Amino acid sequence: MNLLSSATIFSFFTIISRILGYLRDILIAFFLGASIFADAFFVAFRLPNTFRRLFAEGTFNAAFIPSYTSANLKGKKNGNLFANEILSFILLILIFIVTLAEIFTPFLVYLIAPGFINDNSKFILAIEFTRITFPFLLFVSLSSFFSGILNSNNKFAAAAATPIILNVILIFSILISYYLDLNIARQLSYGVTISGIVQLIFLIYFTSEFYRPKIKFIFKVGSEIKSFFKKLLPSIFSSGVTQINILVGTIIASFQSGAVSYLYYAERIYQINLAIAGIAVGTVSLPVLSKAFKKKDLFKVSNIQIKSIELSLLFSIPASLGLIIASEEIVNGLFGYGSFSLNDIKMTSTALRYFGFGIVAFALVKILANFFFARDNTKTPFYISAFIVFLNVSISLIFFSQLGFLIIPIATSISTWVGVFLFLFFLKKNKILFLKSKILSSIFKIVISTAIMCLILLFALEKYSSYLNYTYIYKSVYLLFIVGFVGIVYLLSCYLFGLLKIKNYKTN
Repeated sequence: MNLLSSATIFSFFTIISRILGYLRDILIAFFLGASIFADAFFVAFRLPNTFRRLFAEGTFNAAFIPSYTSANLKGKKNGNLFANEILSFILLILIFIVTLAEIFTPFLVYLIAPGFINDNSKFILAIEFTRITFPFLLFVSLSSFFSGILNSNNKFAAAAATPIILNVILIFSILISYYLDLNIARQLSYGVTISGIVQLIFLIYFTSEFYRPKIKFIFKVGSEIKSFFKKLLPSIFSSGVTQINILVGTIIASFQSGAVSYLYYAERIYQINLAIAGIAVGTVSLPVLSKAFKKKDLFKVSNIQIKSIELSLLFSIPASLGLIIASEEIVNGLFGYGSFSLNDIKMTSTALRYFGFGIVAFALVKILANFFFARDNTKTPFYISAFIVFLNVSISLIFFSQLGFLIIPIATSISTWVGVFLFLFFLKKNKILFLKSKILSSIFKIVISTAIMCLILLFALEKYSSYLNYTYIYKSVYLLFIVGFVGIVYLLSCYLFGLLKIKNYKTN
């Protein structure tokens, strides 16, 4: 297996999904802006979508893949029996959770967005939309199970492509609502749940080559099942710390008008890079890293760790600097149309800039947590992640009255960087980090390539500033041209430095 090629395949489908997600969000921004309908939909979508990211973007795999790998090593029949029992348990738990959520939706909305209680219209809308969207949690969580089966067999394309279905259905929901004069936010909510059903069917089809599910509700809870569920909750919390911080940020931001929408749009932009630098690299490296630890092949473990970190930094460092330098131009080019005002651009771009300082940390946290997960250790990442969330909430609450919602991206970035250093400390202390000095040489080359990219980016933004202004209709075309050009320059520089050679990322 080759980490670079597998991550590239995963990233390709992820980028397609994010581009469609951008088209979806620009339509939402155009028709809804930062209105009460937008705020209500984003809150309704936030909880099931957070669970989608928690389960589908590697966190479920953190517990499932090492356990499923161990079961499979004892024979395919044992692996299938383990998978069937896990699927049956998860289905029962999810049905129970979704039923409770539908009954107690008002209380749930109050927990997610307590600030809405002061605006009765917004609160009622959020309750209605949440009841429509919440079944998505059931289908997307089951989809993550089938994705885990595929990823365990080093098949990443189908799982990476499933979010494309969500975005296509939501785009059609917006367009159909507009032409039929329906409530756009309500139809978007229906589209979320419908997409979950389609995604599940899609993944069941592609998984059938390796596994055919047999659900049973009379089963014996063996040691393997107990071990899995002991690891599941800590792994979800620790591997999904960035998403949990975002959810916490939404709760706090709900007390400021429009803030939920500003954070949502900013998050949509920086999540593109996180999906590549953290999720893609972490997803493709975990199965081989887990097998290497099980076989006690420390040379292979060291190789995978080094290449995982190197790939993550190669994608995240330029993205971080790019977002810090060009946050306003990016937000303006992507969302500066229709109901999205100049003030909306200013608020969103400022939030994006502060998120930009944490991009590298967001990606590294996911990679470093994998080094524990591969050894079936979910407790240490759990404790570190709990501290990250505690620090984030503390900073946000202490300074919210002075800085408003902007403290949320600041606190998220600061707390996640603290988490990176804690992960490195405990990895070294537990003697499961096997890095070599040559990684410093690679980091130096990445920094040089990023510096070259940033100089060209600054020059291009200055030269084409009149074409990136709010009133210019084709500003997104110029933005894409500039981003594409500096991206090519960066990749070319990395290639000349020898950072992008396929053979360097073989795990064998």
